Amino acid sequence: MSNEFTLNVEARSDLGKGASRRLRRLENKVPAVLYGTDKTPTSVSLRANELSKALENEAFYSHILTLILDGVEEQVVLKDLQRHPAKGHAVHADFLRIDATHKIHMHVPLHFLNEEACVGVKTQGGKITHLMTDIEVSCYAKDLPEYFEVNMAEIEAGTTLHLSDVTAPEGVEIIELTHGDDHNHPIVTVIAPKGSDEDEDAAEAEVEASE
Repeated sequence: MSNEFTLNVEARSDLGKGASRRLRRLENKVPAVLYGTDKTPTSVSLRANELSKALENEAFYSHILTLILDGVEEQVVLKDLQRHPAKGHAVHADFLRIDATHKIHMHVPLHFLNEEACVGVKTQGGKITHLMTDIEVSCYAKDLPEYFEVNMAEIEAGTTLHLSDVTAPEGVEIIELTHGDDHNHPIVTVIAPKGSDEDEDAAEAEVEASE
């Protein structure tokens, strides 16, 4: 993976909602929890500005991260992030410790390529509708992809792509596909223009089925 993320964290012993509010307001830090592998969960905090900057990079959400606590490095992934409902900034984070012997479940973003050059849009007058923005996978940490690429260049109007159309690297399993064919959900469709009723109805049915 091309991106590397390292953040310094500090242990915290003053817990509870009141303590978390003081931490955010007075010290400009974000409370977090570090858990996983058979170790005791550890309450930590990290600087709000450092976390905010890291969160601007999409790769941060599906990347192996390094947290430094008391000089010791921990390999983790971001498992949960709570944001302020109005202002949008991070107010709490959960980090999961990882190791080489345990598989992890992560949401990996979808990157839709060549949408402007898409045959169904450029020459057939269709419209692209995204039905998913990420896919949940299971894999060992070393195999975790930053994103999946979906090339839209040759996709014609009236066509819907599904999870099974996504090429996963070796060692990476798309979780929904392990539950059977009825979980092969649509991820993107090119809705045919008006006047092509049959194609449009089929595409819209796919959209409704995913909602």
